[in-house]
Amino acid sequence: MPYKVAVLMGGSSFERDFSLASGKYVLRTLEAGGHTVLPLDTTTSLVDSLRREQPDVAFIALHGGHGEDGTVQALLEYLAIPFVGSSSGVCRTAWNKSMLPVVLKSHRQGLGGAGAGARTLGPTHWPRGVLLSTAAFKEYGAAAALDLIAERLPSGYPYAVLPASGGSALGVNRVASFEELAPALLDALSFDDEVLVEEWVSGVELAVSVIGSGQAARALPPIEICSRGGFFNTEVRLDPDLVEYYAPVRSSSLLGTQASAQTGAGDEKENAADAARILALIEDSALEVHRSYGCRDLSRVDMFWDGAANRVKVLEINTSPGMAEHSLLPMAAAAANIPFGQLLNELLDMACARA
Repeated sequence: MPYKVAVLMGGSSFERDFSLASGKYVLRTLEAGGHTVLPLDTTTSLVDSLRREQPDVAFIALHGGHGEDGTVQALLEYLAIPFVGSSSGVCRTAWNKSMLPVVLKSHRQGLGGAGAGARTLGPTHWPRGVLLSTAAFKEYGAAAALDLIAERLPSGYPYAVLPASGGSALGVNRVASFEELAPALLDALSFDDEVLVEEWVSGVELAVSVIGSGQAARALPPIEICSRGGFFNTEVRLDPDLVEYYAPVRSSSLLGTQASAQTGAGDEKENAADAARILALIEDSALEVHRSYGCRDLSRVDMFWDGAANRVKVLEINTSPGMAEHSLLPMAAAAANIPFGQLLNELLDMACARA
């Protein structure tokens, strides 16, 4: 059924332009589908506009800052306006990437895991990391202990240095030596008050979108990301000439050297079975993360398939994924033969059913 939909976009975060692109594509698609659409930039007049217009439902097309950290979600809960996406509490937790192992271990322990064993109870693995804050540097002199990074993360350089909260790869750096560490920390801390230093993860880079809630949630086809610019940083994301996407992920990427080494009919059948097993593992991992956080309606899980270790390594979950025309979630929907308008209708129905 048609709804009166408030599309929240823009805002004041570093990711404003990404948000406007998402909001405009959602707006056009909803209008084409017969909905009454109220485009709202999230300024100081937002509450007045929402109370005056009384939309049936809100679609949050905000990225970064208050759009993903639970602030707008809590406001909509207070105003009793249904909205697409996870609750304010879930968004607050998911916003900080350092919470990933905490959430997964807690969820697994609730399913019967215990202690360190909870790390391997499910299909998902994650890179080890350390968390430091601006206060730790300014108030307690943490810079004097940066030499301990190599001891805490024995995998050795390179490391990933990134803001603990944020998206679009803003402030993310690949650090190849101790000399590069301090500048990378300063860059990350210019975007957030906390910074993560993690093991560098390599393999097949993937984005897996999830639709729905709880046991009814389902994974859309994984998108393979091939960057020509080193890694999938902000510059690469903004330049279509620096990145290729494969939707869905190529079987040859999942199998690696196995695919080229085996060419017989029987081997082709075995390769297909191996690829299907890996694909199922990837999708199960995305679903585990989505359910562990208690996400609803939609999310996107960013991960790597590490063929050498035969495991999935998850980097983060995004509760407000990009929804622009060339964003990964619409791309995944197209790979599943789901028209974007149909997907948006499903999400709106989910939100309104909760009301």
